[in-house]
Formats: sequence, structure tokens, C-alpha cells
Amino acid sequence: MKKTGRIIILSGPSGAGKTSIHERLLRSKALKDNLLRSISMTTRKPRAGEKNGVDYWFVSKKMFLYKKRAGHFLECEQVFDEYYGTPYRKVRNVLKAGKSVLLCIDVQGAKTVMKRRPDAITVFIKAPSLQELAERLKKRGTEKEADLKKRLARVRKELKEASRYDVTIVNKSLPKACREVEQFLVKALKTKRF
Repeated sequence: MKKTGRIIILSGPSGAGKTSIHERLLRSKALKDNLLRSISMTTRKPRAGEKNGVDYWFVSKKMFLYKKRAGHFLECEQVFDEYYGTPYRKVRNVLKAGKSVLLCIDVQGAKTVMKRRPDAITVFIKAPSLQELAERLKKRGTEKEADLKKRLARVRKELKEASRYDVTIVNKSLPKACREVEQFLVKALKTKRF
């Protein structure tokens, strides 16, 4: 019987560190042979250093909405004024090839994937405190003050979703959080149930 891959969801509020952990997991020696990146599509503008087709697929709202209507996404969400989505065909191809796919997505998107794919392995990343999270978002320098307030209000709702995940990791120290996620995933990928 051919081995199929698993969907792994890495999620949590903005500023919790999920993108940094995601990048390190993709370079992990323990996971690299079995784990591939899923590149999300978005309508937001690229941040400094981001590349199309590497960090995200950057598209117009018109193109995104066309793809949404055509059923191209495993999940898609509107976050404030922008859209984000996970192209489903690429995920299916990775799974059929026997590899697991790592989705780094927001909490709403994760909820959608969990409904469609209850067999997904789910990891919730959170900051040690709301104050720490607010500081991280400010340091990022990508949000206006009004947007920052909206994000922090959303965080409170997102934190309530942590109990739906297989494991919650507090990202107080990035290297430690990465080790904890890696150890959990190595174990989870070896078993059907964990």
C-alpha cells in the first residue's frame, strides 16, 4: 500500500512566531525528507524581502476571487482588507507523493482545514503574553497603529481556539519552541493517532 502524506497545520496569532518556526522546520534534519512547504496565495503587497512564489503567491483581488469561486482553495479567508488562501491542488499532489505538507496559516484558515481534513496534525503557537505579542508586532513595523489595535483584538478571540489543536507551544525562546514542535511532529508522523 502506498504511503500518503499528512497535512500539518502550524497556526496561531500574528506575532506569535509561527512563520519563523515554519522556516526552521523546513530546514530540520529530522523532518526535511518528508516535509514540504505550502505556499499560500494573498492579495496583500509583499513585505521587504518577500519573493513571489517563495513566501507567497501575490495576486490581485480580482484573480484571487476568481480562484475562490472556481474552488481552487483548501481554505481561504479575508483578514482585514486582504485575502489569503491555500491552493488545494498543490497540497493534494504533495500528499499523493507520500510527503507531508506544512501549512503556516491563520487561526480561521486552520479551522476550515480541520473541518475538511480532520486527520491533519495541528500545532498552535502562542507568545508568552499579550504584552509580548504586542511588542513583537510593533517591532515588525508592518502595521499602522489602527491595524495593530485590530490585530490585538483579534488575538484574544484566536487564543480561545488553542484547545482545538493537538498541541500548544508557547514561543518564549525561538530555538526551544522549534525543538518542541519538531519533537512533537517527529512522533506524530510515526503514528496514526497521537
